Amino acid sequence: MPLALKNNCEKWTYADYLTWPDDERWEIIEGVAYPMSPSPTTTHQRILSKLALPLLAHLEGKRCELFLAPFDVRFSEQQNASDNYIDTVVQPDILVVCDKSKVDERGCNGPPDFIIEITSPSTGKNDLIRKFDLYQHHGVKEYWIVHPEQQTVMVFKIGEDGLYGKPERYAGDDTISVLFFGDLVVDLNGVFAE
Repeated sequence: MPLALKNNCEKWTYADYLTWPDDERWEIIEGVAYPMSPSPTTTHQRILSKLALPLLAHLEGKRCELFLAPFDVRFSEQQNASDNYIDTVVQPDILVVCDKSKVDERGCNGPPDFIIEITSPSTGKNDLIRKFDLYQHHGVKEYWIVHPEQQTVMVFKIGEDGLYGKPERYAGDDTISVLFFGDLVVDLNGVFAE
């Protein structure tokens, strides 16, 4: 377990993260390491694929690119920071990057344009609080939080003030217009169907 290597006062970096075992999944937010679920549930994977497929089809031939977890997204207050100074690395379930210069062989260096997180009992707090604050701070334009148990989606869009406004809430057989991508509409009835 990587956390046994340092005492709790020290902050973790992306350089540390790169040395951890591949069979352990972690995220680091502002130097604090958070364990991820070892393997997503079947429900999580179904929802992931049902959200990803229409996005992928819509983005075909366009400048934006879709990625799925596990895919590292590195955040830093400094542009082009070295691995020793990057104190935040997360693995969103779904992300879209429109600035190709942010994508390298290790993932995305900087904020994606669009992120979807599918909550689980072990990740819900991070998705709703820590990642919300992180994504807002770094200017992720649109952030969806999907709640499989309640079959709901909260959509946050960045405002002119750089803050997420009141969330748009969707459930059941609602459809969500993804204005960020033009005319794409996601039907939740299909997303949450078994």
